[in-house]
Amino acid sequence: MAKVMFYGTGRRKNAIARVFLVPGEGRVTINNKPVSEYFGRKTLEMIVRQPMELTGAAARFDIQAKVLGGGISGQAGAIKMGIARALVQADPNLRTSLKRAGFLTRDPRMKERRKYGLKKARKASQFSKR
Repeated sequence: MAKVMFYGTGRRKNAIARVFLVPGEGRVTINNKPVSEYFGRKTLEMIVRQPMELTGAAARFDIQAKVLGGGISGQAGAIKMGIARALVQADPNLRTSLKRAGFLTRDPRMKERRKYGLKKARKASQFSKR
């Protein structure tokens, strides 16, 4: 018998998350570690759980996520988007509530590239008349 699995990809800054929803009792595993051990911050755990709490699916699915790139904040945002997309795949009726909450919208903000003649994207050396 085939295992029922729903998949969603999430991206935020430079982080990419592959999220699988499997029927279960609400365990969240990120890179084979529990969410509390992986992030260590309650705010990031809360961000990851937001789509599940909004839809009331927290106790129906186990979340297995593989995430790479970026920092922990970007990774949390990427996982949140991946969970939301996987929930839409599991139940298309949830799309309107997730879209209204902004969980399906890709955040386009990225690090600005460094320009030549400058030290960073916008930081220049101090101006001197002489």
